[in-house]
Amino acid sequence: MGLDDRKLAVLRAIVEDYVATQEPVGSKALVERHQLGVSPATVRNDMAVLEEEGYIRQPHTSAGRVPTDRGYRLFVDRLSRVKPLSPAERRAIERFLVGAVDLDDVVHRTVRLLAQLTRQVAVVQYPSLARSSVRHLELVPISTTRLMLVMIADTGRVEQRLVELPAPVPADDVTDLRRLVNEKLCGTRLADTPPLVQALVEEVRAGLRPAMTTLSTVLLETLVERHEERIALAGTANLTRGGLLDFQGSLRPILEALEEEVVLLKLIGEVEPSTTRVRIGDENEIDNLRGTSVVSTGYGPGVTILGGLGVLGPTRMDYPGTIATVRAVARYVGELLAQN
Repeated sequence: MGLDDRKLAVLRAIVEDYVATQEPVGSKALVERHQLGVSPATVRNDMAVLEEEGYIRQPHTSAGRVPTDRGYRLFVDRLSRVKPLSPAERRAIERFLVGAVDLDDVVHRTVRLLAQLTRQVAVVQYPSLARSSVRHLELVPISTTRLMLVMIADTGRVEQRLVELPAPVPADDVTDLRRLVNEKLCGTRLADTPPLVQALVEEVRAGLRPAMTTLSTVLLETLVERHEERIALAGTANLTRGGLLDFQGSLRPILEALEEEVVLLKLIGEVEPSTTRVRIGDENEIDNLRGTSVVSTGYGPGVTILGGLGVLGPTRMDYPGTIATVRAVARYVGELLAQN
């Protein structure tokens, strides 16, 4: 059965009131607070239809109703209008992020800002090495048989590895190695580097081949094989802010899920460019998070997605405000990475 405009207006009013008050919503309160243009009896009839269709439910024997996951989904898809951020909110985001000094600072500022603005749990994925390119490779001699390899990606990610050389290598040869690897690999996506690294071993002069062979093994491990992703988390205490109906039962399963990086990456790390994904309640694949909602998006310079960010909270969430904030913060982070 399709819902007419009046029933949709009643559903919107129920969602907005429940999000604001944390209390089940009754027909009398709806008529008093919203310009629905109909009597309480008509609203009660509309609420009965909405309940029958599975969009709202009665949590206990009071007259009030609360939205179901299905009701929130309809609200997000058809009824909510994304709230534009105020100029003051935009300036606050810009000021907070512009002061960042390096990539770690950008990520930690971003996750704290998201948690503060949305009052939810915030998750930010560091720029993924799998989507990065080589900006510079530095070789720092520690001794004649040991080098420190430093890889700087275009996203600001820095990876360091020790290289144990098979024999002493003079400083001039280290300079040659540094020049060769940068000429060959700079500007290349990390995923595309293996054949180029192999070519370095074959093309280098005979005297440098043993050192380059060892270096190539560490290069491949750094550039391709060790793509461990990193996550920053903030605002876990926000889970305790809500009412009794926010999380049925214990917070423990949710907190346990949030300790798993694999879970967090699944929540926010698979977002397409220019899309904001909202997963509500049972739409979450992870059992322990089926009482929550997740709003996530990708970020990066232009149309390039380097990582994901988002927030997790109760299904009783201010979806329009949260979606707007997540989008805005992602846009500012992308602009910041583009500038740097």
